[in-house]
Amino acid sequence: MKIAIIDYGAGNVQSVLFALERLGFEGIVTNDWNTIKTADKVIFPGVGEASSAMKMLVDSGLQVLIPTLKQPVLGICLGMQLMCKNSEEGNTIGLGIFDVNVVKFSNQVKVPQMGWNTIYNLKSPLFSEIKENEFMYLVHSFYAPLAENTIATTNYEHEYSTALQRDNFFGVQFHPEKSGTFGEQILKNFLNL
Repeated sequence: MKIAIIDYGAGNVQSVLFALERLGFEGIVTNDWNTIKTADKVIFPGVGEASSAMKMLVDSGLQVLIPTLKQPVLGICLGMQLMCKNSEEGNTIGLGIFDVNVVKFSNQVKVPQMGWNTIYNLKSPLFSEIKENEFMYLVHSFYAPLAENTIATTNYEHEYSTALQRDNFFGVQFHPEKSGTFGEQILKNFLNL
């Protein structure tokens, strides 16, 4: 299986590569259009600030390619947020795959949310063999509100989308590659889609 990990300078690619290796798979870290288009699965990781990450995507032209992909695509953390319509972080226009506006947690809670939290209302084969209220690892200050495309929910200050899906596009706010056995199960489920 050919797994492309999109390289645009804002990804947590090393931890994703290690997680795939633990599952017995090899990922290709690339920004080459043809390699990405012909991959069986595409992982779109992201760490950092939305507007600078989006600028790097635009500089490489990948903002044009990603929404046209037909194979299963998994956005992780900032990758998921960039797949949304826009983000309050840096007033960023996203890829528009999910019709969701990413917003910031209020000052009433500690930001970023950092550490383990539960996921529930699981509605996708992505969560096969994952129980309701399983713990996942999160680090983020901005979130996607609940929407039509929500396939998992987390509560921090209030409920929000911790995972989204539209057609072949999946996004998770948590880091499956840092979420132990259950996170690895989610990656395995994605590779089995």
